[in-house]
Amino acid sequence: MTSPPVSELTERARAIFRLVVEGYLESGQPVGSKTLATEGGINLSPASIRTVLGELEALGLLAAPHTSAGRMPTEIGLRLFVDGMMQVAEPSPEERAAIERRLARPGPIEAALEATSAVLSEISGAAGMVMVPRREPRLSQINIVPLDRNRALAVMVGEDGSIENRLLALRPGTALSALQDASNYVNARLAGRTLAEAARAMQAEISSGRSALDAASRDLVERGLVVWSEDATQRPVLIVRGQANLLDEAALQDIERVRSLIDDLEDKQSVAELLDQARDAEATRIFIGSENRLFALSGSSVIASPYRDREGKVVGVLGVIGPTRLNYARVVPMVDFTARSLGKRIG
Repeated sequence: MTSPPVSELTERARAIFRLVVEGYLESGQPVGSKTLATEGGINLSPASIRTVLGELEALGLLAAPHTSAGRMPTEIGLRLFVDGMMQVAEPSPEERAAIERRLARPGPIEAALEATSAVLSEISGAAGMVMVPRREPRLSQINIVPLDRNRALAVMVGEDGSIENRLLALRPGTALSALQDASNYVNARLAGRTLAEAARAMQAEISSGRSALDAASRDLVERGLVVWSEDATQRPVLIVRGQANLLDEAALQDIERVRSLIDDLEDKQSVAELLDQARDAEATRIFIGSENRLFALSGSSVIASPYRDREGKVVGVLGVIGPTRLNYARVVPMVDFTARSLGKRIG
């Protein structure tokens, strides 16, 4: 069932519908006709308001829980509100500055991604999610240091400031000079390239006979590049923080829904595939309840936005997940601003 256009609702119906939705999003509780009559500023009797509520319910925009005389928006109603009636509250200068400070702290990009997921959780009161950029770091330098006769420690420094260590097994009889030659070769010939680009460049030099490395040094470089490339493909694609925020008092009244949501979040590959649907979006996307198959059973909403590097290329997606009564008007612009701030940090 699709919702009617906002233009088809009377002015009175729009006003009452807005008050019900805003009241529900604020409290998480159904809104009754008496509350609307006394606190909503509507010059109508409770009986007249109940008539309008019944009309909105017949349109599929509102529902009446069995345990309450009040009304709450359906998923269709929330979609109508979000797309046609919501007035967003832009982040204040103080909120913008706080977000930018958190993301601008020095350190590897992984630290910025962790900070982003934490910020999203804090501003939404739900769980924050960040998809790791689909790209490899560019090499700045590699140092291969002997540990004993059988092992060496390879230290890779990326242009983004990241530092990673890997153990490499040494073949019997490997000379110390081979380790130094391998390090010198990478730093002189392969710096500034991604791991994949470095591997291709090295193979091209070997094939053309231009590589001055001996067999032992060449073997070390090749195996080192392979180890890092394989690690990059196996890294988690998603960072989730703030799951505890999902266990609020209202949620605990429906423990099965919470259990379903937590189980869904454990399937990070499926969550990443959902977020990936926002990769090509021009603006922040909102998935409400059963609109997304993954979280249909838990009745949760996802607000997601792509983030871009300085060249405007989409490198990942971030967002929040929580109950359908998220404060969309506040969270949507916050997610959008956080995406733009992370894009500046990515470079």
